[in-house]
Amino acid sequence: MLIVALLFLIILALLIEEKSGLLRVGDKAPDFEILLSDGNVFRLKDVEGTRNIVLFFYPKDFTSGCTAQVCSIRDGYGELSQHDAVVFGVSGDDRESHEKFRGRYNLQFELVADTNRSLIKRYGVERLGGILKSTKRVTYIIDKRSIIRLAAHHELDMSAHLSDVLEVLPTLD
Repeated sequence: MLIVALLFLIILALLIEEKSGLLRVGDKAPDFEILLSDGNVFRLKDVEGTRNIVLFFYPKDFTSGCTAQVCSIRDGYGELSQHDAVVFGVSGDDRESHEKFRGRYNLQFELVADTNRSLIKRYGVERLGGILKSTKRVTYIIDKRSIIRLAAHHELDMSAHLSDVLEVLPTLD
């Protein structure tokens, strides 16, 4: 009985932790600067007023859940781009892993190699405050004024990220 109660408390703590730290809808998005695969630098502040950003975080290249999440976003990419959206996937994997992943699954959008986990921290998607070197599965929409309009967290329903984005993004036009 004690073991069952302890397991219940651990599961409850993990579920509560999953939502902690996430940025909220209506918050100003933290500025960021990322290195793109072509060597150029992308800054959030540089597209303010012109583009919406779909910024999704995932734990690891080539794992089944992450592949499903990324391919779901890929399959909806045409529709996303019709709404002035730039799409970025972010994980702690390195650039070499991302390039292989992009190639294997024919991804039209950038994958950000956040190897120092600074973007992961800034956007509140660390697990257990960084104790676990894994990333929560979270998708943000940042509008043209750099305001967060969606903060979707789905660990098990990979296609929900795309459906949530497709629900919110057209309202920002």
